Amino acid sequence: MASKTTLNAKNLETLGTARLAELLIEISTGSAVAKRRLRLELAGAQSPKEAGREVAKRLSSIARARSFVNWKNRKPLVTDLESQLRAIKEQIAPDDPAEGLALLWRFIQVATPVFERCDDSSGIVIEVFHDACALLCEIALAAGTPPEVLADAAIDALRDNGYGQYDGLIAILTPALGEVGLTHLKQRIEAIAATPVPVPPKGEWEAVGYGSGGTTYAHEMEERSRQSMVGMALKDIADAMGDVDAFIAQYDPKTRKVPKIAAEIAARLLAADRAEDALGFIERAEVDNDRWVPREWQDTRLEVLEALDRKDEAQAFRWSCFESTLNSEYLRAFLKRLPDFEDIDAEERSMDHAAAHTRVTPALGFFLDWPSPDRAARLLIDRHAEINGDHYEFLVPAAEALSERHPLAATLALRAMINFTLTKARSKRYGYAAQHLAECASLASRIEDYGKFEPHVIYVARLKQEHGRKSGFWSQVEGQ
Repeated sequence: MASKTTLNAKNLETLGTARLAELLIEISTGSAVAKRRLRLELAGAQSPKEAGREVAKRLSSIARARSFVNWKNRKPLVTDLESQLRAIKEQIAPDDPAEGLALLWRFIQVATPVFERCDDSSGIVIEVFHDACALLCEIALAAGTPPEVLADAAIDALRDNGYGQYDGLIAILTPALGEVGLTHLKQRIEAIAATPVPVPPKGEWEAVGYGSGGTTYAHEMEERSRQSMVGMALKDIADAMGDVDAFIAQYDPKTRKVPKIAAEIAARLLAADRAEDALGFIERAEVDNDRWVPREWQDTRLEVLEALDRKDEAQAFRWSCFESTLNSEYLRAFLKRLPDFEDIDAEERSMDHAAAHTRVTPALGFFLDWPSPDRAARLLIDRHAEINGDHYEFLVPAAEALSERHPLAATLALRAMINFTLTKARSKRYGYAAQHLAECASLASRIEDYGKFEPHVIYVARLKQEHGRKSGFWSQVEGQ
């Protein structure tokens, strides 16, 4: 049973409304965010219309603001935006969906002025606007918005999608647009496509700071933006209407041979029960097997081969994908389809192939993922000279996974990271390297035979001889 002093709604109710009101005033003093939240709640308690006025006023204020928002003061902005969005969704739209929809459009329009002054490297601000965008269809349906009106609003939004706030808008609105709205939207987009951006009079752009030649540059930028919007919108409309051929038509013949694009086209053809056509696009893709091959193309090719009942060819391709990528998913799918007992020999063959792979890091990642700790340990010992200590994303998990049964291999993984950090003088990693050295010391007592490798004491002595002047590292070591 929770204590009577535990902070929960039931315990706070015992304080009474008067005392709670006093506490809220006290807690909100000096906090603009808290005060705005309380005002918004008070407005909502009066009426949805009053809450709408409060939200509209706040959105105007956010749009007019000019102070830069960095990572330090980004959280209050996000909290403020989330409060306005919550009010639209919970206090306004349920009683007045038309007003809620109007405010929702206005909310997302605030994205442009916000991102002009905001550092959103973490992506948490754009997520708020994506959450708002996701609500549009639900509220538009509740408001009974005519499909053509909704389509026109979508056009205006797509023209102002400079920061990706409206990404996925057409797919989101499809249930509310229906066939009528999608047809109207397509017609308007096609009209935009047929109307190039007019060239402004000479000197117009120079007057606002573009300088000599600015007219041509500005016109090119606007024309590119128009073409990009049109192309993306027509592809999204084609998807919404289930028109695969219209989707394909948005790519020129050369672009259709790009593996990733070919995979997108083939996936849609496959969904439309046109597997033979899908295979044609897959096979015509210009794939360079000596370089990186997109995973989408490989996976789609497998799906197409299976759909055409070309199972032997699909199996051969799975093995080929595994050989080139060492992706364990391909191997598992390959082994699953083998007859009984054949999978044992095939798995052993795959382990040998991975151990001999030209790059040791993917091989280590495969053995850790499979998992095969014995093979991972052997790889680290046999090919220790090839280990790149910069790949801590592989080496840290390897050291953790192998420390119990394979302390020497774990030590070699740790040493690789230490050596890289010190040799490259990566001072920001000195703290981690010091921790790794302490872990090596802990593992040393369980290593009975170092073989051709230096015992821990000798290794530390060599580090002091070669990197003794890196005081930042050694001070961290002493602090362990």
